[in-house]
Amino acid sequence: MKKIYAFDFDGTLTTRDTLVEFIRYACGNRAFCWGFLRYSPLLILMKLGYYPNWKVKQQVFSYFFKGMPYEEFAQLGRLFALDCQHLLRPKGVEMVKKAQAEQAEVLIVSASIDNWVQPFFPEVRVVGTQVEVKDGHLTGRFLTKNCYGQEKVDRILAIYRHRQEYELIAFGDSRGDKELLAFADEAHYKPFRV
Repeated sequence: MKKIYAFDFDGTLTTRDTLVEFIRYACGNRAFCWGFLRYSPLLILMKLGYYPNWKVKQQVFSYFFKGMPYEEFAQLGRLFALDCQHLLRPKGVEMVKKAQAEQAEVLIVSASIDNWVQPFFPEVRVVGTQVEVKDGHLTGRFLTKNCYGQEKVDRILAIYRHRQEYELIAFGDSRGDKELLAFADEAHYKPFRV
């Protein structure tokens, strides 16, 4: 039976939330602080469960990146991955390589934007949140649903429809991975923490 390894990215393969780190990297500390101060009421409501995660994420993303040329954004994603390898958990990277060595299918299923996740693992298929582009510029909206919660399971099923034909081994660390871990044959919660 085919094996599929599905890894969450933020907090599982990395030590921090990369949306926050990417914004700081791309926009600088001053703009980062001002933007998060501006959205702090919504962030608090989201943490308390009163405002949807995806709405806050899209509004924050739009504030920082709406109107940016797509090529500039993609290049920032590549540079971020090159300059921020220290964010990766060595045990997580080791597990990805082990899964590849087994000739298994390997996915990173993340709520983060593909443009900065993919360059960290160029040889692995990334299933993430995608940005909308119009006339070569970011609109500030997402092209896909935020790849969080049930959406992670739905995305895997869109690629691998026949669930009985594969064994799914999943790795996650947060509320956003709950459905993925429940869907897996073998689930690992917070597996790479030292």
